[in-house]
Amino acid sequence: MRIKICGITRYEDARTAANLGADALGFIFYSKSPRYISPTNAAEITKKLPPFVSRVGVFVDEDPQRVLDVARIAGIDTIQLHGSETPEYCASIPLPVIKVFSIRDNFDVSIIQAYKNVNVAGILLDTWDSERRGGSGNTFDWSVAIKVCDKSDKVILSGGLGPSNIREAIDTVRPYAVDVNSGVEISPGVKSPYKMRDVITIVKKMGQVD
Repeated sequence: MRIKICGITRYEDARTAANLGADALGFIFYSKSPRYISPTNAAEITKKLPPFVSRVGVFVDEDPQRVLDVARIAGIDTIQLHGSETPEYCASIPLPVIKVFSIRDNFDVSIIQAYKNVNVAGILLDTWDSERRGGSGNTFDWSVAIKVCDKSDKVILSGGLGPSNIREAIDTVRPYAVDVNSGVEISPGVKSPYKMRDVITIVKKMGQVD
């Protein structure tokens, strides 16, 4: 079971997450996010990280060349697309792509098939919010995630996950990985080392059982 800690803005949080066993760290380059980090500031963090920790850049409906420019500057190795990017857009990115789908009532899971056909590296399911792109702190109907998992082994579960519900989420959905953001925060962009410890410990122990 893999875990990504997203919304990293400080090196001390990145270092703690990596030392605790996080498999990936997420850096948000969407300027409207309260967890936005500049490419140069992200680079100061990524260059100090140990090997085998994935550096994920989060973008929303950004120009593809801008995505690649930011990834180069920031030391990003995986791209997470959180907007309305098309399958063709995903296929044009020469780095592993995680495509995000915001889940609300009556979400049509069949739309994901077109993205599987372009071989995206991961499918991330998050909670739809009318004002925010992720980091809402709210969960969604996990029965939708179960349906997606039945058709794909690349599903990353996100949306309102934290120490209090991560075990139930994994037991219920059985995803490939989980993505945690606001559920381990003190304030937007500032992580709690204790919450990160608790959630990563749970995830890793559950992975050992599997």
